[in-house]
Amino acid sequence: MSIVHLRRARTSLVLDARGPGLPRVVHWGADLGPLPDDELPALVAATIPPVVPSSFDAPTVLSLLPEASAGWSGRPGLAGHRAGRDWSTAFRLVDLDVRDEASPPGDPAHRPDPGRVAADGEAVRVPEEERDHGGAGAARVTVRAADPDAGLSLTVEITLDAAGLLTLRHRLRNDGDGGYELRELTPVLPVPAVATELLDLTGRWCRERSPQRHPWPMGAWVREGRHGRTGHDATLLLVAGTPGFGFGHGEVWAVHTAWSGDHVTAAERRPTGEATLGGGELLAPGEIVLGPGEEYATPLLYAVHSTAGLDGLSHVLHTHLRARPQHPRHPRPVTLNVWEAVYFDHDLDRLKGLADRAAEVGVERFVLDDGWFRGRRHDQAGLGDWWVDDEVWPDGLQPLIDHVGKHGMQFGLWVEPEMVNPDSDLFRAHPDWVLQAPGRLPPEWRHQQVLDLANPDAYAHLLGRLDAVLSEHDGIAYLKWDHNRDLTEAGHAGRPGVHGQTVAVYRLLDELRARHPGVEIESCSSGGARVDLEILRRTDRVWTSDCNDALERLSIQRWTGLLLPPELIGTHIGPERSHTTQRVHDLGFRAVTALFGHHGIEWDISRISAAERIELTAWVALHKRLRPLLHAGRVVRVDHPDPAVQAHGVVAHDRSHAVYAVSRLATSVAQTPGMVRLAGLDPARRYRVRPAAGAPEPALLQLTEPGWLAAADGVFLSGSVLGSVGVQLPALHPEQALLLEVTAAP
Repeated sequence: MSIVHLRRARTSLVLDARGPGLPRVVHWGADLGPLPDDELPALVAATIPPVVPSSFDAPTVLSLLPEASAGWSGRPGLAGHRAGRDWSTAFRLVDLDVRDEASPPGDPAHRPDPGRVAADGEAVRVPEEERDHGGAGAARVTVRAADPDAGLSLTVEITLDAAGLLTLRHRLRNDGDGGYELRELTPVLPVPAVATELLDLTGRWCRERSPQRHPWPMGAWVREGRHGRTGHDATLLLVAGTPGFGFGHGEVWAVHTAWSGDHVTAAERRPTGEATLGGGELLAPGEIVLGPGEEYATPLLYAVHSTAGLDGLSHVLHTHLRARPQHPRHPRPVTLNVWEAVYFDHDLDRLKGLADRAAEVGVERFVLDDGWFRGRRHDQAGLGDWWVDDEVWPDGLQPLIDHVGKHGMQFGLWVEPEMVNPDSDLFRAHPDWVLQAPGRLPPEWRHQQVLDLANPDAYAHLLGRLDAVLSEHDGIAYLKWDHNRDLTEAGHAGRPGVHGQTVAVYRLLDELRARHPGVEIESCSSGGARVDLEILRRTDRVWTSDCNDALERLSIQRWTGLLLPPELIGTHIGPERSHTTQRVHDLGFRAVTALFGHHGIEWDISRISAAERIELTAWVALHKRLRPLLHAGRVVRVDHPDPAVQAHGVVAHDRSHAVYAVSRLATSVAQTPGMVRLAGLDPARRYRVRPAAGAPEPALLQLTEPGWLAAADGVFLSGSVLGSVGVQLPALHPEQALLLEVTAAP
């Protein structure tokens, strides 16, 4: 049919869709520029592999859906059968639709409706928009294919958006007479041979997003999440890159599987020369059986390329997320959550006093955490009974909501809707409303089980209770939506139930938001165990980790930011002694760490000293002053040679203003920490660098300050010098941080 060249924001995608089989990706990566029509067939020809001894008699090329019928011997793109038959497919291209939403109506490439390309060998080119990001629109390709012998139809949806972010989705329809059991349907993309290293993330509770990297060997590197939720150990992004790639250098390719249930992400390199990245839903046996005419759609696979290292990947992803219609447009309110202040000890007068102190230091949202509903005096009872506990709250929650509102603060409430304690009225009345294998309950986790939301009665009950809580109270503006256990042996009606549960949770969130459009929702899951781009279609931020230890948080937040911009990442100042690690940090280190995100406090500030209150007030005011930059600018992370030093920052898109944090994680081998380069500035402009105005100064382990730091007005240097030479760091104590502000000189 055609060769398609899509271009957006320094990224090109070239598809060879001339048939008769499925299209193949000829190129996904750096922008190729406006190729002439006659060069596209030449490009395709230049990428066809040779026929070598002991191989197939014709060249084997990798299509959008790898098939054994095309000679693919790696991980299958599609696995399934119809009672043991139709286990292998040979799809043939039916048609190809191309839509260019960026082209003006007079442009020859403009198609008011999806255009069908039928001329054999025709080259379809989608022009690049003029800017890297903005309202230029996306380029879309829809591929339709069929295998009549297997009784299956396939639709592939491809979008390259204005930021250069590529998304893929497969839709499989059963056109046969009997049921078709689907075991796997996974979109994949080819990666060139220059990508020889892999990086992804793992983790656990309170240590989420731990990076791991290694050479990319032959074979498959497969990461499977079988938690029934995204998981503390989720990859977030699986990255392949050129040797030694870092935050600011190297060419990298990455994928993200946008799904909040069981999922798989994989990198595979074959001895035949192909290398692929892909991901999709991880299906249990019998979980998806398509009846005649039924269709299954994969989760979206997000794919991103950068020639500017990991920060380039983040820039594309952050730009995409910030362009969404539902992305928060108002200033993200400084939040105080009461959990580490009161735990389950709910006393109205104490909470009012805490709200008073919160207002004094500049808090804008006050969140009542666990313990407000029936029977919830500890974590072993009450989940599922979503009525206000009248023994603890004889006048209900409204007096506290009103008190918070009088201070001009929003009121938020903690819920964990998908869970139920066996010690609850709901479980005693409906034990059958729990996800379970026939004849037995799954092992308890935190003394709780999981409600089966694919059960219509359980779903209706839960939606009704949540709707009632929000409708019966005037002023609830925020829900902290928790999810504190994995889904183990998660069965529905005798069959695997994770897929149905995940879809039902999405439907529940969608319906609740439709009924209460002004209420924001946080995705919390034992901290950061449900962080993915599909749950973030329905939520307004994530709780990054239950660990508020500033030293641990530096790494957790740094790598969460690989996918998410700061305004979607909950970052709170915890108490002096960490609840989870017992490590002690001064307020300055905790505050600088929490500054770069959706800022908040998780601390009993009703019992802090007057000096701490003054300093905390100054940090909150500083965050509010910098918030327009922090929540809209470009994130940069510094590749510093000393593992004991971590530096990162945010730079305004016009590069007139930036703020950087330099943190000392431990002692260094060197006596002084050396220079730190300030990335992302305009090389041709002159800047003033000095400690951020309003930030309390840290104590320093030195007799004299570096010369530039001692100057009252800071130091004036070009962006070129700051980016390639940098500035000398002071001798910070371990677990201290310095906040630098950079402004363009007149």
